[in-house]
Amino acid sequence: MRLVTAIILLVLAVSCAKNEAGNGLQHPNLILTAQGVSLMRSSLGKVPLFDQSVEEAKQAVQSEMELGIEVPIPKDLAGGYTHERHKANYFAMQKAGVLFQITGEEKYAIYIRDMLLAYAEMWPTIGKHPAERSYARGKLFWQCLNDANWLVYTSQAYDCIYDWLDEETRIKLNKELFRPYAEYVSVENPQFFNRIHNHSTWGNAAVGMIGLVMNDEELVDWALYGLDLEVPGDFVKDNDGGAIQLEGQKEAGFLAQIDHSFSPDGYYTEGPYYQRYAMYPFLIFAQALANKKPELGILNYRNGLLTKAVYALINQTNAQGEFFPINDAQKGMSLASRELVNAVSMAYHYGGQDAGLLSIIKSQGRVPLNDSGLDAAKGVADQEVVKFPYKSIELRDGADGTEGAIGILRSKSLTLVMKYAKHGMGHGHFDRLGFLLYDEKGEVIQDYGSARWVNIEHKDGGGYLKENHSWAKETIAHNTLVVNKDSHFDGKVDEAEKSSGVPYFFSATPSVHVVSAKEPKAYKDVELQRTMAVVDIAELEHPLVIDLFSAQAPVGTRFDLPLYYKGEFMASNQQFSANNNLAPMGEESGYQHLWAESQAKLKNDLLQITWFNNQRFYTATSVIEDGDEAILTRIGANDPNFNLRRDPGLIHRRKSGNTLFASVYEIHGSYDYATERPLNLFSSISHLTVLHQSADYAAIELTLESGATYQFTFSLNDDSKASNHSISTSKGKIEWSGVYQFIKTEK
Repeated sequence: MRLVTAIILLVLAVSCAKNEAGNGLQHPNLILTAQGVSLMRSSLGKVPLFDQSVEEAKQAVQSEMELGIEVPIPKDLAGGYTHERHKANYFAMQKAGVLFQITGEEKYAIYIRDMLLAYAEMWPTIGKHPAERSYARGKLFWQCLNDANWLVYTSQAYDCIYDWLDEETRIKLNKELFRPYAEYVSVENPQFFNRIHNHSTWGNAAVGMIGLVMNDEELVDWALYGLDLEVPGDFVKDNDGGAIQLEGQKEAGFLAQIDHSFSPDGYYTEGPYYQRYAMYPFLIFAQALANKKPELGILNYRNGLLTKAVYALINQTNAQGEFFPINDAQKGMSLASRELVNAVSMAYHYGGQDAGLLSIIKSQGRVPLNDSGLDAAKGVADQEVVKFPYKSIELRDGADGTEGAIGILRSKSLTLVMKYAKHGMGHGHFDRLGFLLYDEKGEVIQDYGSARWVNIEHKDGGGYLKENHSWAKETIAHNTLVVNKDSHFDGKVDEAEKSSGVPYFFSATPSVHVVSAKEPKAYKDVELQRTMAVVDIAELEHPLVIDLFSAQAPVGTRFDLPLYYKGEFMASNQQFSANNNLAPMGEESGYQHLWAESQAKLKNDLLQITWFNNQRFYTATSVIEDGDEAILTRIGANDPNFNLRRDPGLIHRRKSGNTLFASVYEIHGSYDYATERPLNLFSSISHLTVLHQSADYAAIELTLESGATYQFTFSLNDDSKASNHSISTSKGKIEWSGVYQFIKTEK
């Protein structure tokens, strides 16, 4: 790697020598350019969304300027005064820098200069942050990650006033603030800087961007290719249990981040919440490199992977634009975030001006104050805004796309997500083959997300709560199968990281969307496979979800299949017995946080429950076997500080060997509060039967109240579209070609 680096650096050195008179010294040249600034100035008053964004920035900066310069001695965690003050400072400086360039008003430059000089005075006087919670303690903030955030934003401000500053001030800031700062988050903390992780992406971008501003090639080299340093042996894990160094990792730096963090489809292995967070340094540093080092062709790297990553993120949202809360994720994070405001405009500007992005940009209501933001705002003003074309898609995981995936099925207003990707490093959850379900109103069957209140000081300083490990990451907290009350991989991150889910089949036609995946290693001697289909049946109000969860396991295995429905329990066809004296359902693996509110010994052939949410009814119908039980649960046991939401759930419990859990999920009816009138509040499913279950096939039959009958048959091990299949059932022989068949058998 170092030989390749040396060759590249030689090329860069020659290029820099050629450009020193222009590109190397003229500022701004990081995110803004002289040409871009000229165009922005001439466009003022002509592009409404851009004008609105400029005015919002002016108001925000004016409010900060009226407060004066405040650089308090660091002492607080996230959400605390000093943390939030330094955070507000870097946001204000970045905006002020852009406003100085656009308006020419010197007050913005003076504000940045005075702020930076205050930091330059303070920096040599402070040591590591007093909070000792991070594997890489920062100085301004409790962790180096936030220090890197500060430098990413502040380097943009510095670039905007660099030529305005006198030489003495530039030298002072370079030597006394920025170079020592860059060294602190890199060579003084290699366990932070040399990882493949969203933390290190911020670190790489921070050091690289300030290096570009100061024309410090050594810093840029560190940023692009990592440090030629060994991570100290006492740094093995981060605070989330993730490995500092990945198995077999030989590279570090920004290019290695792109190589190893993303799949060819743009999926980010830590999940969409952290992909959103990492996209800002990925894209803003890429934009800086495109401006200052165009010879790198960074925006075309890996076939334009960074632009693909923006599309991958957009595809991982529900109808409200909120990201699927896979792995550690705070619910509600959405396309409205500042990172995506920058990302979507960049994807539009550098990705061929895709008109499908304009509806998202318009809904965001603001654009970044740079070339891409102006271009995006012009697109909104000048073009017909069309809706982004969401569709069913499988996003592969792993650097080469061979380490699992997530499957997203979309049909009309319904969206289903199934996860069979890699674990997700320290932010991963033990949720192989778990799923989430949405309609256009929001969550139908939910994932808990993370146990964290970001930046809320009341809740342990805004960091991850202990319940994130004891509950949110555990398998029982997800809509997937739990074997013998133990989490997947025994709850061990190192074991989970060794393998991924196995994609088996993915298909999307206008009326039938299917995803199937396997998990052979989560439990010893147990093989799991889940097949989910979204089918459009004309006589139903909404598409219907079919769920076939197959397990090959030793006789006597205990299975728990949770369903975390969103809303209020309405009714069931089973007789539940309420518990007057509540007790936790177990002592570990997340069960210690579940109350068993009620239970039922299941009778007859079906388990049905109906719940209500967002003025709509939902019903889950499941086939039962002799001895099955159902438990109505409530999150919140062993939670003295009330850190967990008190959400309801249903656990379908079975003791068996090889088995098949067969269910369908139906959206139906409505209730109008103003008229107090319910419509279609009962399920349309009158019967559901397993026609065949084996290691090779699964087949079900569902009957509607109208008498219409449908069959879904699926080949579990032969995914050839050309294969012919035949199975014997109680309804006779069923034959079909291809992996699956969904047919109507009776009117």
